[in-house]
Amino acid sequence: MRRKTQIVLAITFMVTAMVSSFSYIYVSQILRQQVTFARNSAAWIDSQLAYIAVNAAVPELADTRVDTRNPAKVRSAIAYYLGTDIYLNKALESVVNDWPMIQDAAIVDADGKAILHTIPSMIDKTVPERPDFQIVQDAKFRRQLRLVYNPPTTYEVRLPLQLNGEPFGSIRLGISTVLLQKEITPRLQHAVIFSGISIFLSLLLAAGLSHIALGPLERINRSLDNVTAGEADPVTEEEAGRDEYGLVTLKIAHLGRQMRDAREIFSALKDNVDQIMGNLQDGLMLFTRDSRVVLVSASVERFLGRPRSELLGRTVKEIFARDSSLGALVLDGFQVRNPVNQREVETSNTKRVQVSLDFIQERGSPIGALLTLRDAESVRRIQDEIEISRQMSASGRTTRGVAHEVKNPINAIVLHLQLLQTKLKQIDPDTRRHMDIIGNEIHRLDRVVQILVDFTRPRDLHLDEIDMRRLLEDVIMLATPDTEQHGVTVKRKLGTEPLGVRVDLDVMKQAILNVIINGMQAMPQGGTLTISSRRDEESVITEIRDQGVGIPHELQEKIFELYFTTRKGGSGIGLAQTYQALQWHYGSIDFETVEGQGTTFRLRLPVIEIRAGANIENGRADAASLTIPNS
Repeated sequence: MRRKTQIVLAITFMVTAMVSSFSYIYVSQILRQQVTFARNSAAWIDSQLAYIAVNAAVPELADTRVDTRNPAKVRSAIAYYLGTDIYLNKALESVVNDWPMIQDAAIVDADGKAILHTIPSMIDKTVPERPDFQIVQDAKFRRQLRLVYNPPTTYEVRLPLQLNGEPFGSIRLGISTVLLQKEITPRLQHAVIFSGISIFLSLLLAAGLSHIALGPLERINRSLDNVTAGEADPVTEEEAGRDEYGLVTLKIAHLGRQMRDAREIFSALKDNVDQIMGNLQDGLMLFTRDSRVVLVSASVERFLGRPRSELLGRTVKEIFARDSSLGALVLDGFQVRNPVNQREVETSNTKRVQVSLDFIQERGSPIGALLTLRDAESVRRIQDEIEISRQMSASGRTTRGVAHEVKNPINAIVLHLQLLQTKLKQIDPDTRRHMDIIGNEIHRLDRVVQILVDFTRPRDLHLDEIDMRRLLEDVIMLATPDTEQHGVTVKRKLGTEPLGVRVDLDVMKQAILNVIINGMQAMPQGGTLTISSRRDEESVITEIRDQGVGIPHELQEKIFELYFTTRKGGSGIGLAQTYQALQWHYGSIDFETVEGQGTTFRLRLPVIEIRAGANIENGRADAASLTIPNS
């Protein structure tokens, strides 16, 4: 309910209560006054009638024929004279005519028979007993109101009558509640009308006062809404005024400018944080002092299997459960406020995760916590890649040095061998054969050295945008003659969705061809080579699966090393060259193998959105630029 409505209702209720109280008192006093007035009037009339009756024209009974020794005769004579008294009869008639609340009047003898009655038919008849009007006068207000306004009743005011010094009968006046109602109701109606008008005027007054009192608050509320929406206009001191409302408006305007500046800074920071959190490979969760999550990186979804929207705002007890190793470790850390340093546990989806928990403090007081989740397999894979890169870098430096030192002697040997062949005019067949062998081996050694130099030399990449499916089709077409010769069937699973990548076509085709040929050579008896490609979040994943014998466990860590090969006549350069090509393109390569069932190589490249009109025809590279290695 609005504050304005509350004030109006409060004032109206207060006035209504006051008016109702005053009306109650007023009505009770009016009713009591009318009842008392009726009682007093009836008593006065009784006394007047008694006075007239006592002084009525009753002759001296001793001078009449009435036997004064007979009381019954005396009473009968007195009743006769009273009934024929002109003044007494006129007095009874004037009572009913002059007093509205009195219904009837009667003079009754000791036996209860009416000597005189304002209703002629009741004369000489027994007057029925009626309740005393004193009951109404002595009643409390509510009962008094019920007695008056209940079904019509006639009450009686009675005064004993004595004649000749002896009780003779009584004077009875009947007061009707109907007649009382006619006297009281107009005043009650006036009170009700006055109360209604007072309540209505109080409602109008309350509405006016609330408008005057709350009008500035409504304007302040609109100003706050504008501040919240970032639409606050600057306000000067002259425009605001110098009253209380003006000072508050001026402060709100200053606050609005500060909030707008803070919102702009916060928006920029939020965008930067969201971008950073979205690109992080590690899962980060930032908790407040009360262990409630306020920041979640996108990678957390992969570790916990729940979307970020379900995690934000929840406490650590609502997110983690003790029935898992990860949950127990995190909950114990929060319970004792003890940091966790690089503990490796298994999640509910059987992933190995490295967990670290740090509690953030400011001036010795805890203000939050930071939970870091890291894929243990990824960490080990990165460490292996770093080690391979380090080895390849060291090998490259050594190879370039050795190649430089070997190149010059080889050139000198070739030159002197040619001079020797020129000087020897006649060479016997055995000598020529030995010289040819020496020449061929020197050329082969030169090619090996050149391959080493090419492998270790930094290369300028010529990047083009292309659909990965088209690139794979071209490589499969290049490898088809060799796969058919070895009885290998190539199965494609390339999907229908475009898979955009930015690569050096020659380099990437050679890298993929190396893996295809490696899988083909792993199936000497033939089989199926499955090539698939799909999009996974921000990467394009290409899988090449063979049905070969697999890679023995003890050799799995060496297959990307330069010159490592398990085949007779293999160079050991193909997979190392592929590994290097993927690194040049900010990608990666890994594999899964099961001995006796085959190996799956997984190539991962960053995905791009293919621009409209991109020249994807560049994917048709010349087959002559690719070499089929012997791994």
